[in-house]
Amino acid sequence: MTKAADIMHPGAQWIPATENLERAAQLMRDLDVGALPISDSQERLCGILTDRDVVVGCVSQGRDPARMTAGDLAKGTPRWISSDADVSEVLREMEDHRIRRLPVIDKNKRLVGMISEADLARHLSEQQISEFVEKVYAT
Repeated sequence: MTKAADIMHPGAQWIPATENLERAAQLMRDLDVGALPISDSQERLCGILTDRDVVVGCVSQGRDPARMTAGDLAKGTPRWISSDADVSEVLREMEDHRIRRLPVIDKNKRLVGMISEADLARHLSEQQISEFVEKVYAT
């Protein structure tokens, strides 16, 4: 049985909710990622920041990314999956919530990785990918 830990990209990195968006953008560039999980002061997941969030939620509104924080853009309840969850649970979570990136948390509630569409494409069958795309991108 394939687990979330088997298909995730390991070594994901948090960004504190208090960190400014300028630093977040630099970190995304340096890590070559399009999203960062946001942590609260207790290192618990409190959101996910995407490169699109920075552009749409800050830059396009004429706001200063050096003055806005990751926490300013953290909205809603973040979704995550346990590292020992079956891949069918991963797909269900991503499909049900129409999300493209999913943080992976270990039994100690620590971030251990991220699952993206690219990870799914590398590890799943064409049929599974087809069903995922149909459910996530359906209008």
